[in-house]
Amino acid sequence: MRHHEQAHRARQLLDRGYAAPITIQQLSQEVALSPYYLIRLFRRVYKQSPHQYLIQVRINKAKELLIHSELSITEICASVGFESLGSFSTLFRKTAGISPSAYRRSRDTIQKSSYIPLCVCLLHTLDPQN
Repeated sequence: MRHHEQAHRARQLLDRGYAAPITIQQLSQEVALSPYYLIRLFRRVYKQSPHQYLIQVRINKAKELLIHSELSITEICASVGFESLGSFSTLFRKTAGISPSAYRRSRDTIQKSSYIPLCVCLLHTLDPQN
């Protein structure tokens, strides 16, 4: 396997396994690279470390759940792989600029402003009453 393919494989593993705890040692064994080389390679290819990428994936999944589910913030925290509600909230705020609860409240604003013009409904055969 070429090195860029190994970095891609590591990224795929992180995308699929974001909800479970994963160490750099486990990830490096899966792609047959030393942990230190994997970190350097991943950073060179994706401009961030595997850990930074994993946090990004988890926060993005949490954003989806905050908008599209009724799960509690604690349940979302656990379902995307964070072990601590405090670290989840801190990282979420650092990444999104607002707290998870404020992000969820923004869902109501987004839903109220999701007006679709009649011409677009007709063009795409959408029911304009919904």
